[in-house]
Amino acid sequence: MVLSQKHTHEHVFLSQSHDENARRTLWVVVLTFVMMVGEIAAGYVTGSMALLAEGFHMATHAGALGITAAAYSFARRNANNGRFSFGTGKVGDLAGFASALILMLVALGIGLESLLRLFQPTPVAFGEATLIAVVGLLVNVVSALMLSGGQAHSHHPHDHAGHSHDAHVHSHGGDNNLRSAYIHVLADALTSVLAIAALLAGRYLGWVWLDPVMGVVGAVVIANWSIGLIRQSANVLLDVTDEQVAQEIREVVEAGGDVQITDLHVWKVGPDARAATVSVLANVEVTAETIRQRLDVVHEVSHLTIEYRAA
Repeated sequence: MVLSQKHTHEHVFLSQSHDENARRTLWVVVLTFVMMVGEIAAGYVTGSMALLAEGFHMATHAGALGITAAAYSFARRNANNGRFSFGTGKVGDLAGFASALILMLVALGIGLESLLRLFQPTPVAFGEATLIAVVGLLVNVVSALMLSGGQAHSHHPHDHAGHSHDAHVHSHGGDNNLRSAYIHVLADALTSVLAIAALLAGRYLGWVWLDPVMGVVGAVVIANWSIGLIRQSANVLLDVTDEQVAQEIREVVEAGGDVQITDLHVWKVGPDARAATVSVLANVEVTAETIRQRLDVVHEVSHLTIEYRAA
């Protein structure tokens, strides 16, 4: 058995847009925090429970967005830290997972409060609450526009004999950290839209019951978004096999009939970076370098290790 030679090289699998995404997120954190402080302060001054409730609700989103910003900072500071075997490309997925759990708790809180109000209606200051919802919606629209421009790319390529690093542009939107921030903003925007509709209906049509019903609908939608984000980020954290890339590897390696893959592992190590370990049984005329060249077309793989055995 011949193993590919070990080389010393960096394992930086942050996306090309990492720093840009970090700046976008930080601005959204600042905007959310200012809105939160303004609502809480206004609530104390005016004695409005609606303002206070919305302010503390905004605080949960500010906290989650703060986790997102902190993850970008940590990943950048420790990008070359040798303690992390495959770099810090998955720190964002860890933050996304934590943020999704917070979002789930927010959804549960909204759902429970809405059900209580459905069966135990409380007085609603429709005019004041509508104004709060409109302002919140505007803040979230601005935040969403800031975050929606974030695009992730893989880093520059590094190549070594038998142990290659071929990083190419793969896809956009693979950053679960940025996605978690975006979903938090969308969730807040959704609750604002539903609240505005319900408040207007309550004020002009007398449909007071619509407010808690919209709250339940919003909670269900937000919970569904959080479950999707939890599933996506958990798959990365658990090194779930990327079946699409694995299939592509099998096709290009075994196409000539002179190589058989005996073991294959493909997993995500960054927003747009995959690592692959390929064990092959090959005819004597086929070398590890030949297999590496075949795999050059698999652009998704940024870190490749080949284990070669001659038949």
